[in-house]
Amino acid sequence: MKTRKSTTKPIRVGVIGVGRGQSFAAGATDLVGMKLVALCDTWEEKLAQAGKRYNVATYTDYGRFLEHDMDAVVLANYFHEHAPFAIRALEAGKHVMSETSCNATLAEGVALCRAVEKSGKIYMLAENYPYTKFNLEMRRVYRSGEIGRVTYAEAEYNHPIEPGAINRLSPGTGHWRNWLPSTYYCTHALAPLVTITDTLPVSVNGLSIAVPEMTDALPRVNDPGSVILCRMDNGAVFRLFGLWLPGHSNWYRVHGVHGAMEITRGPGYFGPGQVRVWHDHWDRTAGQPAERVYIPDWPEHGALADQAGHGGGDFWTNFAFANAIRTGQPPFLDVYRGVAMSSVGILAWKSALQDGAPFAVPDFRKEADRRRYENDHWSPFPVHATLAPDQPPASIRGRIKPPRAAVQNARKIWKAQGYKGR
Repeated sequence: MKTRKSTTKPIRVGVIGVGRGQSFAAGATDLVGMKLVALCDTWEEKLAQAGKRYNVATYTDYGRFLEHDMDAVVLANYFHEHAPFAIRALEAGKHVMSETSCNATLAEGVALCRAVEKSGKIYMLAENYPYTKFNLEMRRVYRSGEIGRVTYAEAEYNHPIEPGAINRLSPGTGHWRNWLPSTYYCTHALAPLVTITDTLPVSVNGLSIAVPEMTDALPRVNDPGSVILCRMDNGAVFRLFGLWLPGHSNWYRVHGVHGAMEITRGPGYFGPGQVRVWHDHWDRTAGQPAERVYIPDWPEHGALADQAGHGGGDFWTNFAFANAIRTGQPPFLDVYRGVAMSSVGILAWKSALQDGAPFAVPDFRKEADRRRYENDHWSPFPVHATLAPDQPPASIRGRIKPPRAAVQNARKIWKAQGYKGR
C-alpha cells in the first residue's frame, strides 16, 4: 500500500460537509499528497468558521463548488445524499471519495456504477473501520492462509449516544438520522469483514429491533437496532449487529476451515486493541501455538495513523484515495464493493419489513443485473417520497409520529446550536 514517489503537484481536494467533513479536510495534507482547496456546506455560519480555519474557498452552492479548480471531491454530506452528489462530481471530471454509504436506493447504486465507468475516474467508499490496527492485522493473518477459507464471521457496530448529543447531531425532524432504518448503517460492520476475506454478499436476511421506550423519547421515526445475515459468494455466512442499542460494541470475529480470530473484548469502544488467533489441537501445523493474543503493529505509517480519528482509519482512507488517484488503480473499496455493501442495508430493510425474508444482492458489475434495479427507487426517506408509490416506513412499528414533548425538547437543543430549520 505504498505510494509512488512523485514530483507531481499535490492532489487538490474539495470537501462537502463541514461537520464530519472536517476530519477529511484536516487529513488532506502533503503527508498523503493532498491539498485542501475548497469547502461546501449550506450551514453558512459553520462553513465560514471552517473556511477561516483552513484558509480555503467556501461555497454554499454545490454547482459553483464543482467549478473550483480541483482534482477530487470528498463527500461528507448527509447519508442519503451521496450518490447524486457523487454522480455530479464524476460528470464534472472529479475523482470521488464518499463517506459511509454509496447509495440510498438500488437505482442510485446502478446509476453510480455507470457514472464511474463512464467517467474513468477513481471512486472510493470512505469506510474507515477496515483500517483500524486490529482489522488490518486480521486481514494480514487471513491473507497468509493461516485459518483457511472463511466459513462464518461476526461484526458488531453498536454506537449508543446520549439523548442530548444525538439531538445535537440530528438537527431537524427531517434529518436523516431521525429516519434512518436500523439496517442501513451497516458498512462499519460489513466492510471490515469484506476487506479481511475478499468476499461479497449475494443474499441477505434482516430483522429489526424496535424499542419504543428509546425512540419515543426522541423525535425519531425509526428503530434502534438490527441483525443482518449475509450469505457470501464463497458460501460463508456473516452476522452483523448494530446500531444504537445500549452497550457500545465494536467487535469482529472470523472463523476459517483451519482456525479462527477475533479482536478481544474489553473496556472502551475499541477494547484493548488485541487480536486473538486460535486453532483446534488436531488442526495445527508443527510449532503452531494453540492460541496467541497480542497487540498488533501498524503495517506502516504508524505515527500518522495514531494521530487520526476512528482508530487510525481517518488517515488510511485519505491515504488509500490519494494512492489510487496517483497510480490510476481502483482502491479495494471501489464502487462495486461499496454499492454492494450499501445495498445490503437497503435489502435487509426490505427483509425486516417481511420478518426476515431473504433478498438477493445484485452483482453491480453486471449490466444485466443493473437493468433489473435501475428504476428501483424504494426508500423511506422523505426526500424520496414522490419517486415511487407505497414507500416504506422507517420502523417495523409502521409510520410513527414522535411524541410532541420529544419534538419540543429537541427543538430547544436545535435552536441553541443555531439551527433555524423545522
